[in-house]
Amino acid sequence: MSAILTRTALLRSTDHDAIKQFVLALPAVDQVGAEGRAAMLATRSIKTSSKVYAIDKAISMIDLTTLEGADTQGKVRALCAKAVRPDPTDSTAPSVAAVCVYNDLVGIAREHLDSIGGQNVAVAAVTTAFPSGRASMAVKLQDTRDAISAGASEIDMVIDRGAFLSGNYGKVFDEISAIKEVCGDGEKRAHLKVILETGELVTYDNVRRASWLAMLAGADFIKTSTGKISPAATPPVVLVMLESVRDFYAKTGTRVGVKAAGGIRTAKDAIKQLVLVNETTGSDWLDPTLFRIGASALLNDLLLQRQKLSTGHYSGPNYVTLD
Repeated sequence: MSAILTRTALLRSTDHDAIKQFVLALPAVDQVGAEGRAAMLATRSIKTSSKVYAIDKAISMIDLTTLEGADTQGKVRALCAKAVRPDPTDSTAPSVAAVCVYNDLVGIAREHLDSIGGQNVAVAAVTTAFPSGRASMAVKLQDTRDAISAGASEIDMVIDRGAFLSGNYGKVFDEISAIKEVCGDGEKRAHLKVILETGELVTYDNVRRASWLAMLAGADFIKTSTGKISPAATPPVVLVMLESVRDFYAKTGTRVGVKAAGGIRTAKDAIKQLVLVNETTGSDWLDPTLFRIGASALLNDLLLQRQKLSTGHYSGPNYVTLD
């Protein structure tokens, strides 16, 4: 008999007591082991040919992000242009995976991407009262519907950390499930990324519990952070999340992606993330469909490193566009 179970069969019941029992029964994280392994993997040396591959791979995984109160339509259009052709001087530089904006700017982003040949670049919208998550469920649902109707094909929702930290895992599960339903199903569904805000979860055990809770509720991706809280995508946290999706796949046969966001600013940071992915979940996850990096400043450093590998010298910061 196959050991592969569906999400529902794995959980057995969506009763709140059953959900809490499942989550609390997850094995504890070895903190020393997780931090030691993450530190060891961070020392891996990437040689020139592999570095070229890693830089292009990292660029293709970026969710190019602007989430500021001062965002304008012009800024979003400029970001979209950069997303489609990151290096105007080199057409071989890959496009990024997605542009991530507030939902009132989704329509502007989708329209401009389509007008400049960026049909393959997704528009991700942050919803559910990002970044706090402090709103009624009706508001969170409408927030998500608005984003999807405007053209978002990816939804980055935040969990209710207050509910999670007080042990109300059932409420968190229900909210994720409800947003997942709004995202639809089939090929045209919006993909759901669930933001755990790991900097507020305090412990690695909580990171593992929140990861499993999100996956059981239907997450297509689990995401470290809103980028507004520090620490965010630290290597040990990403390692724990990658181990969670690996173990979830072993149990259910369902691949869930991971999005690392917050604090990843240099090519060196990004390459360390790719090493973590390859060594923990394997090469299948080295793909934008299963691993993303939420960033803004990171892309410029990747482009400068890419130019250096091509020309043999570093370009000045005026060789890349400001974000």
